[in-house]
Amino acid sequence: MAFQAPVDTYQGKVREVAVGKESNQVVVGGEATLPFHFFEGEMPRRPVIAMEVYDIAPDNWPGAVLKPFKDVLNDPVAWAKKCQDEYGADMILLRLVSTDPNGENKDPAKAAEMAKAILEVVSVPVCVYGSGNVESDGEVLKKVAEVAEGQRVILGPSQEDNYKSITAAAIGYKHNVSGLSPIDVNMAKQLNILMTQLGLDADRLVMDPSGAALGYGLEYVYSIIERLRLAALQQNDEMTQMPTLCDFGREVWKTKEVKTEDDSNWGDPEKRGILWEFMTAVSMLIAGGDILVMRHPEAVKLTKRFIDELMG
Repeated sequence: MAFQAPVDTYQGKVREVAVGKESNQVVVGGEATLPFHFFEGEMPRRPVIAMEVYDIAPDNWPGAVLKPFKDVLNDPVAWAKKCQDEYGADMILLRLVSTDPNGENKDPAKAAEMAKAILEVVSVPVCVYGSGNVESDGEVLKKVAEVAEGQRVILGPSQEDNYKSITAAAIGYKHNVSGLSPIDVNMAKQLNILMTQLGLDADRLVMDPSGAALGYGLEYVYSIIERLRLAALQQNDEMTQMPTLCDFGREVWKTKEVKTEDDSNWGDPEKRGILWEFMTAVSMLIAGGDILVMRHPEAVKLTKRFIDELMG
C-alpha cells in the first residue's frame, strides 16, 4: 500500500519585518507553515545569521572563539566589518556592554556614537542591544535610535520594566524592537500587546524568548518557540505572529563543555565549541528561529550550509 503523509493546513502567517536602510533591507518572517515544511505551505525566505560585536573587548570568552577576532577585538568598527566581509554575516548584533552601570558605565551618547560609526561602514542591517541593565538600556537605546534615524535598526532588549522608553524611541525614529521575555509563551505575547498598545506597528516587532545552549535548557526554549509558532499558524493569534530572534551564541560559549580547554580526553576544544554552537543553531532553526545570533565564524559557515540544504 502506498503511504501518504498527513498534511496540515494553517490559518495564520508570520509577519514580515524589514530591517536596515531602505536601499539594502533584509526582510525576515513571512512563513505560512512550520519551519521547512515546504510540503504544507510557504517559507518564502531563509533565516538570517547575526554575528555578535561588542563595544569593548570581552574578557570572558574562551580562546577558541577569541582567535578569529584577535586583530579586531579593540576596534568594534573593524570587528563589524570583518563579520560582514570575511565571515558572511547577514546582520550585525552590536552589544553596548560598556554602558552597564555595574561595569564601565559609559555615557549613552558616547555609546550611541559607536553604533553610528558601525552603521556607516557596514551595508548589512544592524541590531543594537544594550547591556541588559533595564535601568540604563532605556536611555542608551533612545540615544541610539536618534543617531540611527533612517537605518531601521532593531533596538533591544525591550523588557517588561523598560519597554515604554524603548518603544517610544522606536516609534519616534522609525525603528524595530526586539522584545525579550523569560521563556514563557504568555509573557512573550503580553509584551507584544503592551508595545503595540503604545502605538508600535506589529510589523516592527521581533520576539526574543530568551536563549539557551545545547544541554543547558535548550529543550525548554525549543518548546516555547515551537508553541509560539503553533499559536501564530494554527490559532491565527496576531500577537504571536512576530519573527523570532534566537540569542544563543553567548549561552553556548559559556558552557562548561565549551570553556574546558585543558582536558585532552574531551578532544579539540575549538572543534567542540564550534559543533556545540552549530547543533544549538540547528535546534533553533527547526523550532522556528528567523534570526540566529552566533559567534564563531566556522559555526556560522556550517549553519549556512545546513540552511542551504534545507531550503533546497
